[in-house]
Amino acid sequence: MFQPTVSIIVTTYNRRYELAELFASLAAQTYQDFEVIIVNDAGEPVEDVVALYPELSCHLIHLTENHYHVYARNCALKHVRGKFILLMDDDDLLLPTHLEVMTAELQDSDLVYSDVEIVNYRESHGHRIPVSHQLFAYHGELTDMRKFSTFVPSGSLYRATIHQEIGDFDEAVRNYWDWDFFLRTAERFHVKRVPIASVLYAFSEEGNNQSKQTDRMRNYLDRLSAKHNLGELPTMNFRLLLEEPEMKRRQAWSKRIWDGESMPETRLKE
Repeated sequence: MFQPTVSIIVTTYNRRYELAELFASLAAQTYQDFEVIIVNDAGEPVEDVVALYPELSCHLIHLTENHYHVYARNCALKHVRGKFILLMDDDDLLLPTHLEVMTAELQDSDLVYSDVEIVNYRESHGHRIPVSHQLFAYHGELTDMRKFSTFVPSGSLYRATIHQEIGDFDEAVRNYWDWDFFLRTAERFHVKRVPIASVLYAFSEEGNNQSKQTDRMRNYLDRLSAKHNLGELPTMNFRLLLEEPEMKRRQAWSKRIWDGESMPETRLKE
């Protein structure tokens, strides 16, 4: 039986074309020792999308009820076989060398995460076309991360044994599950930012990116703050975060490797 080094966890909900793009980006990775665990959170069927990429070792879990993506990730944790876990949102993409670089960087750490290109897309006949992109690269000292988190979970790689110490992802903080996961991990383990922008993070001005719905997130942010004693925190997404004067001092150099145009060619015809 194939025993992968990396288990890639992908949660998906009604994003068939974006999921196909993600699979195409995984098939193009220069490092191929991985499995993909896809949790369909009661969305439209994706079996045919998975079948288009037989070279990927995929395990598809279909939930019959929508429980939101944090619950879905916790379901995936029960099926992990790899020594390391990599997290991905279904609408984000990895550039070809991402896994190769991150697995090498993890050798002296417990969790590594890269910088990202925040990409604004427009949709045309079901396809995504990049309109603009902006580098998101910041130093990640823990004191600063307790004020504004710049941790992007997509593309982050960590040791699966971390969950034995800190438990599953916290559904109670919902939109801020990633910030909570980072803080809990950083308190006990060695976390490292890798200065390369090898993840394309989707933030379209169109569509329904949940990180734009700041009015619905306040309650969960208050729960996060109480849990970690963070004090009063403003509700903002990455786009708003970039405009904060305080963030200027945290800006960091990063190696940019995306040409701003190229997108994975998918096998999905719809």
